[in-house]
Amino acid sequence: MKNIFYILLMLPIFMSSQDKINGMIMEANDKNEHIGLAGANVYWLNTEVGTVTDLDGKFTIPYKTDYKKLVISYVGFKTDTLTITEPKMVHHWLQPTDNLDAVTVTSRKQATARSYLQATNVINVSSDELLKAACCNLSESFETNPSIDVNFADAVTGTRQIKMLGLTSPYILIATENIPSIRGASQAFGLSFIPGTWVESIQITKGAGSVVNGYESIAGQINAELVKPSTDDKLFINAYGSMNGRFELNTHFNTKVSDKWDTGLYLHGNLRDEKFDNNDDSFLDMPLQNQVNLMNRWQYIDTEKGFVSFINLKFLNDQKQTGQIDFNPDTDRLTTNSWGSEIDTKRYEVSAKFGYVNPEVPWQSIGVQTAFSSHIQESYFGLNQYNITHNSLYTNAIYNSIISDSRHKVKTGISYTYDHYDEVLDVQNLDSNYERTERSVGAFFEYNYDNLDKLNLTAGVRIDNHNLLGTFVTPRVHARYTPWEKSALRASFGRGKRSANIFAENQNMFATSRAINILNSNGNIYGLDPEIAWNYGVSFLQGFNLFGRKADVTLDYYKTDFKNQVVIDWENPQEVNFYNLDGKSYANSFQIELNYNVFEHFDLRTAYKYYDVKTDYTSGKLEKSLTPKHRLFANASYETHEGNLNDGFWKFDVTYNWLGEQRFSSTASNPVQYQLPEYTPTIGTLNAQVTKVFSDTFEVYLGGENITNTKQSNPILGAEDPFGSNFDTTFVYGPIFGSMYYAGLRFKIK
Repeated sequence: MKNIFYILLMLPIFMSSQDKINGMIMEANDKNEHIGLAGANVYWLNTEVGTVTDLDGKFTIPYKTDYKKLVISYVGFKTDTLTITEPKMVHHWLQPTDNLDAVTVTSRKQATARSYLQATNVINVSSDELLKAACCNLSESFETNPSIDVNFADAVTGTRQIKMLGLTSPYILIATENIPSIRGASQAFGLSFIPGTWVESIQITKGAGSVVNGYESIAGQINAELVKPSTDDKLFINAYGSMNGRFELNTHFNTKVSDKWDTGLYLHGNLRDEKFDNNDDSFLDMPLQNQVNLMNRWQYIDTEKGFVSFINLKFLNDQKQTGQIDFNPDTDRLTTNSWGSEIDTKRYEVSAKFGYVNPEVPWQSIGVQTAFSSHIQESYFGLNQYNITHNSLYTNAIYNSIISDSRHKVKTGISYTYDHYDEVLDVQNLDSNYERTERSVGAFFEYNYDNLDKLNLTAGVRIDNHNLLGTFVTPRVHARYTPWEKSALRASFGRGKRSANIFAENQNMFATSRAINILNSNGNIYGLDPEIAWNYGVSFLQGFNLFGRKADVTLDYYKTDFKNQVVIDWENPQEVNFYNLDGKSYANSFQIELNYNVFEHFDLRTAYKYYDVKTDYTSGKLEKSLTPKHRLFANASYETHEGNLNDGFWKFDVTYNWLGEQRFSSTASNPVQYQLPEYTPTIGTLNAQVTKVFSDTFEVYLGGENITNTKQSNPILGAEDPFGSNFDTTFVYGPIFGSMYYAGLRFKIK
């Protein structure tokens, strides 16, 4: 294995050709992004030797020592002439020209897109895609994306849980601007702590991801890029209200402090103080909630000296109350008068990013990321109490450069992580206090080879020393090969390792009458061993024209194979048991997705997913409960505008999700009235939103979720006796509230 890795690493160095020039022509912009220009002319001056760039802006042209001047031209851009003295890779950005009297070239950027060039399988979600739904927070930002599954975790807290490749969010590295953020104590509710209006774009990486961001990623990575004070609107207001009693207000204030400093103040508040019990089970369909979320963001840019930095200060206060509709926390808290729950969270965060790009040697750069957070949660669920304090420090230093030429790029650096957990419980069968400190220091190296033609290879390895997990190596490899025009064949493999925070990640178990058992195996974390898994994947992307319109199809297959897993065993309805895997556990995921521009301004996205997720429990090998084998997805979006956007236009978005049957964990030992069938029924939900854009400063929107009014008939087992032995809120497979309609407005001053 070690020799194969070295061969993969060194092979590209010997693949350059000496009788031709390879390169890429790109459109220059303020971010220096690699946006290829298709159809640019590339030719040798005073010769008839020339070529045209392909759909990704790439080209290959013969080279002789007699050729000295390479001319690059494109309609709407300034023509450049480059001096070439030897065979080499050419990366060149063309500058737009204001002289567009003859021809104007226009293109509509896709709201969700995959790259044909990157080695990793990344789905880029822009702010345009996020506006297709209410998107009040990050957990609701994936409703229109088929790669992420959104489910309710239980019937009382209203928490939305995301899954990727058939695995829940603890196996996904979720970062904010490439700093891991939703982890540890924030795993259960953290996605609802990032307001949707703060998010500029999202990058979803399938597979193990990059070693630069750590060793914990197993199923993939999700990175949320936040809006920047220098490019965000000076004033932005988003007001939202829904029929389920939720009201929300977001305001952004951005100002330029000096030539180099910009700052923004971002305020978010949401409130739900109205009680609903549409299914008459005496429990709230959605929790009462009050959240205040503040962020102060500073941005520094010095283009002449090559410095850029961001500093973020955040504060969150989130309060939830749920349970029976007549529950009063002032009189009923921790009593059997009425079943209720309160979850109060305070969170403080400070983060900073510093970057330096050498103006004389632009391919060399240094970046430092650091973040500190303090997460304090006090909560109870009926008679069960759970409090957690999690203090975390993260630091990462990265150096970027090239070897020989820009085909060979390297990243290397070191990272340090510190986590202190203090968990206090008052739960039957469990100790009252669990406290631990985790410290790790690691170093990483990542090599990327890109010949701008057929092959892009990224191979990385990191070594970490952890006080509880020991010293271990994490290898990850991603490769992209282009067999023919407008195609990308990708393959990847990688290893991930993590410590399972069994209480913070599974807080829904406290809202049951189950006994909680940890089958100790003398491991270092709750008596359990760390989770270790390998992820393997292949993906094929093909772009084509269908009836003269753009289309693309993607086929993905990924396999996650656990070498050890902390098994969460719900198969005894009176217990939930945690133990180390003894046998096999795997998750196989297949997805086919079709994107089609049916006609101007009308886009259609459809997808089918198949999951095969099984684990060896003490009772035998079983399908993962509440995970559908089959899933269908469709999204259609249409815009009416033509010409000047300030004339106003309409936007229409519709999303349909269909879930196949899902296995219930066993209830066979319950009394007959508390037994469930082996499988759930299939369900389908329809969401829609209509937006009226009056100008580039004002718009209103109206939408509906679950328009088909699909409702789970019996979401809470034993709801009539919540302090009895058969009470369970975790058998949730579909919506509880039914149809929900909302309206809102967006106003901005640029």
